[in-house]
Amino acid sequence: MGSFLFFAFSWWAILLRVIALVHFIRRRPNLFWLFVILFSWIGALIYIVVEVVPDAGLLRSSFQTFPRRRRIHELERAVLDNPSAGNYEELGLLYLDEKKFARAKQCYDKAISARTDDPDPFYRRGVAEIELGDFGGAVPDLERAISADPDYDFHRAKGLLAWAYAQTGQPEKADQMFREATRISTISETYYHYALFLQSQKRAEEARQWAQKILDKRPTMPRYLRRRERAWFRKASALLVRLKVA
Repeated sequence: MGSFLFFAFSWWAILLRVIALVHFIRRRPNLFWLFVILFSWIGALIYIVVEVVPDAGLLRSSFQTFPRRRRIHELERAVLDNPSAGNYEELGLLYLDEKKFARAKQCYDKAISARTDDPDPFYRRGVAEIELGDFGGAVPDLERAISADPDYDFHRAKGLLAWAYAQTGQPEKADQMFREATRISTISETYYHYALFLQSQKRAEEARQWAQKILDKRPTMPRYLRRRERAWFRKASALLVRLKVA
């Protein structure tokens, strides 16, 4: 009986560490947590309580994966019989959520016609094109969205258009659009792209300032937002290191 209990306890101790390590690798919080996890199963349990459990809200998208994929399969069949713009737009949006950007672009290509005046499919296709590295294709689509609504998607459209300008050899337009986007928007993505653009223009001090602005948001953010922004915090920190070395 004693050996069975010892085996069961050891198994749970290993499981706790595995769960904690998988989460640590995927979310990459502060490095000191790695030592806490490896120290003992108690450390792993503490990590799970402090870091994993609060992340449960962020895992909702994971639970939505299967319904989303089921809806994708339904729409893939539906467009064979009814290739309407609405079906293709919904399918394109689902592909964006799945990060299948090439398929998303194909759907928006089919959804957009000469009669389309809604800016959303142009904007979403522009997002897909940015992700695919097709910045030349993204420029007219994002310009179309912004001409309809200058503040589209909480100013993210302006930030993406500025980045597309920067990647297509239009630095004057990029600088102007970044200035407009960052006048109101506090999106980390826009700040980071602006910092990269400034670095490419040999404006290192300004680049440092915008990268630092991303990190300056962290102390006043709610925990759930800090978790969502971790990737941008890491990118900003790495950029600051590169700027310091350069």
